[in-house]
Amino acid sequence: MSNLRRLVLSVFILLVVLAILAFVLENQQSVSLVFLGWSGPQLPVSVVTVGALLVGMLIGPVFGWFLGRASKASRKRLV
Repeated sequence: MSNLRRLVLSVFILLVVLAILAFVLENQQSVSLVFLGWSGPQLPVSVVTVGALLVGMLIGPVFGWFLGRASKASRKRLV
């Protein structure tokens, strides 16, 4: 049973890697983002998208941690 689970996990990881590779290869057009007058460098769309994903993956847990702390502090004041 353990070998079957390992095989399914390996196939799933391989499919995710292939999907990411296909996304990167299909999105090679260069774009330049402008935000508040600041213009970024010309980068492929895939790099911008993956960068936004990684930033979101970092910011999400930080916000959750802050909200959890605020929630715990408010609960302590109520008790």
